[in-house]
Formats: sequence, C-alpha cells, structure tokens
Amino acid sequence: MSAVLQSQLLPTYPPPSVTFVDGDGVWLTDDSGRRYLDFAAGIAVVGLGHRHPAPLAAAHAQLDRLWHTSNLYATEPARALAHVLSERFGGAQAFFCNSGAEANEAAIKYARKATGKHGVIALEQSFHGRTTGALAVTGQPAKRAAFEPLLDGVRFVPPNDVEALRAAMSDDVGLVLLEPVLGEGGVIPLTPEFLAAARELDAILAFDEVQTGIGRTGSFFAFEQLGVRPDLVTLAKGLANGLPIGCLLVSDAAAGAFAPGDHGSTFGGNPVACAAAVAVCGAVDDALLARVRTNGARLLAGLAPLPHVVDARGAGLLVGAELDRPAQEVVDAALDAGLVCLTSGANVLRLAPPLVVADDDVDRALAILTEVLTA
Repeated sequence: MSAVLQSQLLPTYPPPSVTFVDGDGVWLTDDSGRRYLDFAAGIAVVGLGHRHPAPLAAAHAQLDRLWHTSNLYATEPARALAHVLSERFGGAQAFFCNSGAEANEAAIKYARKATGKHGVIALEQSFHGRTTGALAVTGQPAKRAAFEPLLDGVRFVPPNDVEALRAAMSDDVGLVLLEPVLGEGGVIPLTPEFLAAARELDAILAFDEVQTGIGRTGSFFAFEQLGVRPDLVTLAKGLANGLPIGCLLVSDAAAGAFAPGDHGSTFGGNPVACAAAVAVCGAVDDALLARVRTNGARLLAGLAPLPHVVDARGAGLLVGAELDRPAQEVVDAALDAGLVCLTSGANVLRLAPPLVVADDDVDRALAILTEVLTA
C-alpha cells in the first residue's frame, strides 16, 4: 500500500511493513510475490487456513442467496449456527454480533441484568476488547489510561492467585470474567485450581474464549479440558475463519435474563458469516483437534531449548515463548526471514498458526526462529 493511501487510514495500528494480497493454507503472499509461513493466522482467526474449501464454499453459496434481512426476521444460517454451538456447549442460547469486543459487551450487560449487580472481577494482564465496556474489564492500565473514567466496580486480580480472587469477591460482584489462556497478556494458561475457585464464587462465571475457542487449544472450547463449566462463553476470531462474527453463549442454566429490546446488533447473525461458521464448526472434528494437540506439543518442545527463551507455555496451538529480550524485534526479524508471528506483551513471542498446520510446517517455523534467535 502506498504511503498516500496508508495516510488515509486512522493511525490506530503501527505502519505496516508488508501488504499481503493472497493466502493459501498456511502461506501468505505479499504484493511483490514473496511467500511467508503464517504462524499468526490473522491473530488466531484463520483457524482452518486461508481459503479453506468448507467455509469458502458455504460463504459463496450463501452470497448467491441472501446477504442480510435484519434480526427482525429469522435466517437459516443463524439458526443452524446457534444449534451447532448449543450442541457443542451442551445446551445454550446464542446472541450473534460482529467481534469479540461486542461479545464481551453483551456478556457484561447480560450479567448486570441477570444479577442486578455492577461489580466485575477480571484479571491483571487480561484483554477483552477496546470498546468502553470491554476496555474497562481489560487488565492493562496503559490501554485504559487515555479513555478513563470507564465503568466502575471492576477489580483486577493476578492470574492464578486464588487468595486474591477470593478476597476480591463482595456482595456487589455479579460477574467473573476470565480468559482460560491470557492471549494478549503473555500467553498465560489459568490453572484448574484457579478456575475451580472462580466457579465457587456467587457470581456469573464468563469465559472469554475469543482466542481460545473453536479448537485453538485442542478442544472445541478450552474449558472442556479444565474441569469447569462457565455460565457464559464469548467467541469470535476463529468462528468464521476470517469473516467478522462474534457470539455470546448463555448456558441453559443461566438463561432468561435478556428480553426483546435489551440488546441487539444490526449486522449480528449475518447469513454469510453464519454459513461460513457452520462449516468451520463441522470441520473442527476429533481428528483436527488431535492434530492441534500433537503439533502444539511439538511446537512447545521445539521452542523451549532455543536461545533467549526463558519459558515456553500455552495450550494447543496458542503458544508463547517468554524471551530475555523485547519480542517485537524477534517478530520483525522473523518476518524478514519469511515467518509471520506475534507478540503477547513486551517480551513474549506468540505463535498461533492455523489449526491445519503440518508437522513439517512447525519444523520450518522452528528453524526460522532458531536462525533469528542465534543471529
């Protein structure tokens, strides 16, 4: 993209160093024809890889039929997606929107309506979005500072600190909002003990699975591996393999708080995005989930002994390598070497490749990172 065209975009992101024009599976191609191994997947979004045939065909077929009706009327794809997600969850109702931030806004409102309480417990280093409500429950002060005052009543506790979690609880807390793995805050998995303690609190328990859901950690929902069932789950990112969609799932046990007029979204439940999402859910089967677990373990094992890696951690194909140096310089060098990856905080390298990544792709990525980290 030319500097003139780039200047016409609001500068909410750093200036891009590469313009991608094509994608195929785990590969991206830039406007000069160079190919890159994609271990970012659009920030854990393109879970099935670029141009996966299942969501591609479903979206194309829906484009030929119906794009939009508004939520005053029903559509077949939205109903089908709600049914699929309810079955995967084990009984839930769905609200569809367009992003993870919107899904978390819906969760905050739902908990307030259901409990009559405005207090929220969230985690230090967490990330739930940049809209005002989602930002208020994001445990990164630097992101909040320029926009305060935000919603009050939010208490932040350190990840996996059970005593701090229990101490933060009070009569005005109606919602406990947690990421099973802190995706933007250092790739920090929450322990089963911490999640069990959260479940014991007298509040609605919501899991932000925007980054961990739809197979990213090796099960359809991350909570399936953790022994704790939440009342609410928020989804987005990988749900439609790159088309914009978000979702709040409300368990059958917690249903009943919202009534017509309490919440809405003009483009929520878009038929094209929902059709693609139904196809994605069908593709995330037991065989793919087993592959995610195997290749996630392969990636972690390969990262741990690399130079400058202090710790390697994660779940499935959401993996972080804590470094003894700034992570951005490693990301920049990896991009120059043909590998797309991410940061997660100042000194954590984050790898979130498409779930369809093969073992030789993992080995290729590790070889590039070895070269970068030993340079």
